[in-house]
Amino acid sequence: MAASGAAAAARSPGAPAGTAARARRPPSGRPARLPPLLVLLAAAAARPGTGGAALYRAGEDAVWVLDSGSVRAATANSSAAWLVQFYSSWCGHCIGYAPTWRALAGDVRDWAAAIRVAALDCADKSNHEVCQTYDIHFYPSFRYFRAFTKDFTTGENFKGPDRELQTVRQAMIDFLQNHTDENRPPACPALDPIRPSDVLSLIDNHEGCYVAILFESNSSYVGREVILDLSPYENIAVKRALDSDPAFLEKLGISSVPSCYLVYPNGSHGLINIMKPLRSFFSSYLKSLPDVRKKSLALPEKPSKEQNSEVVVWREFDRSKLYTADLESGLHYLLRVELATHRTLAGAELKTLKDFITIVAKLFPGRPPVRKLLEMLQEWLASLPLDRVPYNAILDLVNNKMRISGIFLTNQITWVGCQGSRPELRGYTCSLWKLFHTLTVRAGTHPDVLDGTGFEDDPQAVLQTIRRYLLTFFGCKECGEHFEEMAKESMDSVKTPDQAILWLWKKHNLVNSRLAGHLSEDPRFPKVAWPTPDLCPACHEELRGLDSWDEDQVLLFLKRHYGSDNLVHTYATALGGTGEAEGPEGGRANPERPGDHGAESLHPPGALPPTPRPSEGSHLGPARPEGHREVEAAAPFLGMGFSSLDMSLCVLLYVASSMFLMVMFFFFRVRSRRWKVRHRHPSV
Repeated sequence: MAASGAAAAARSPGAPAGTAARARRPPSGRPARLPPLLVLLAAAAARPGTGGAALYRAGEDAVWVLDSGSVRAATANSSAAWLVQFYSSWCGHCIGYAPTWRALAGDVRDWAAAIRVAALDCADKSNHEVCQTYDIHFYPSFRYFRAFTKDFTTGENFKGPDRELQTVRQAMIDFLQNHTDENRPPACPALDPIRPSDVLSLIDNHEGCYVAILFESNSSYVGREVILDLSPYENIAVKRALDSDPAFLEKLGISSVPSCYLVYPNGSHGLINIMKPLRSFFSSYLKSLPDVRKKSLALPEKPSKEQNSEVVVWREFDRSKLYTADLESGLHYLLRVELATHRTLAGAELKTLKDFITIVAKLFPGRPPVRKLLEMLQEWLASLPLDRVPYNAILDLVNNKMRISGIFLTNQITWVGCQGSRPELRGYTCSLWKLFHTLTVRAGTHPDVLDGTGFEDDPQAVLQTIRRYLLTFFGCKECGEHFEEMAKESMDSVKTPDQAILWLWKKHNLVNSRLAGHLSEDPRFPKVAWPTPDLCPACHEELRGLDSWDEDQVLLFLKRHYGSDNLVHTYATALGGTGEAEGPEGGRANPERPGDHGAESLHPPGALPPTPRPSEGSHLGPARPEGHREVEAAAPFLGMGFSSLDMSLCVLLYVASSMFLMVMFFFFRVRSRRWKVRHRHPSV
């Protein structure tokens, strides 16, 4: 899991709703250079409600950038197959993998007529619903979509031993070969090997163009890769043959594989001399032959969506303070987006959610309306007699569809202490670390609040609940697995609430150390040991010339820093739900001194434009854009705002009551008839 300075969410520039042509095609040549002023303006610009950056950019990368409006149209009944990465731009592993994905897309750019490499950002709020539709729970997720698929499908999961470029490229070839003759992409040439007799036929009956035959072993992918590399080129055909007949190879003068045998347009033929028997050498040589030129592919043009040039505002903050806006924004994303990817919760998943909500409801130190909502959610889950719950029913309560007064949770993202120098850095993962630290500190300083929950007198209760939540629900699967490894190593050694506080602090610093220098590290907020000496001088001491920790002082600092007395409401969304955030004067802290974990100063350098930040309506906003409208229009029938679960229970009770009344009616009617019979025929 990323540390406090880890990646936040970013956006993937989307395409407007329409047909399959709306997925943006990467440029065939080098992009035009922009004037320096436009480059600076673009760096400071953001699309409303989505944030200002993406891991992949249409027009710059070879990756096809999809969004909620284009993914269905692009992959349905397409003449090409698709390999789509569903990622989240706050996920540190997604950020670290982005260069590999870009390199893959560039490496197989010539395969685009047969199979395309695409990406969709699930952190963009406009894509939340479509990622739920495609059943995306963890990031990154890789899905294949076959060509000419008419019915809706969530795709086929990539199942490779690793995600290295060569592994994925070879898996793409296997996927293409798994197409049937009926649904194979028309632009995909035959990839199966030809027989020796077919080779002789090609040599004897030349067709006025080059014919290259790659001889290779059965396990080699070089021939198929070269075939696809040359597929958009005309005046040349590439085939592959296996080395299964040594006598035939000897006849052609082939002593080693892979080797290329070339038939020229004039009918001459022979083995070509390649310095290194590598895919790139074969492809480069064949592309350079006289009269071999690239075809003019009739791919549809992809309209680009206009970018809004609204400049994202930097929020000054005091790094010695804990901000309500960070905690509430993280809760909003957790409840409305991350958990909403699970349509139904049952068994261990439901138990994990109940325990996590219980811990948060009892220990969250935020504003009363937010605490009240969490308490109502906890009580409702605890009293629910069902062993399977649709998450939409939970969302109804989180979104307050019943219009209960006094409960509230912002439906917007406002990062303050979790701001990053770029929108895809820090943010959500930073807010999770702050939330987890706050929960462990609150459990240590107010242990009585857990009375009656089943967690009392258990110093590991909060840590174990966090551990299960991350492994079950956290979108970055590898991050959750890393946390699980740390928990297996030493969590059992925690015997007191104070040890729980220090355990999480140590592991947080361990994650910082591991991710230092990673692509997800914010250059303006380097991942260093925290708290830094300027924040807590007493926490640091020197032993034999080495910096070391005074853990007693660290514990005091953590209790003070993550305590409710240090929580300020500056920039927090107004409780009326208007979406207006309180200004710097609205909180108790004086935000004149900026900064955060591991940063000396948060003032943007004077020579740079304002640092990009997600706006209040950034992509980590509501799980669905219409979520707020649903609250306003919640079931006007009879003036009540019942959820689908409430209505189902009402119908169930109605049916049960009707059946009971019918049984009672027939019971008394039968008794009445028997009574009449006895009085009509009195016994003698």
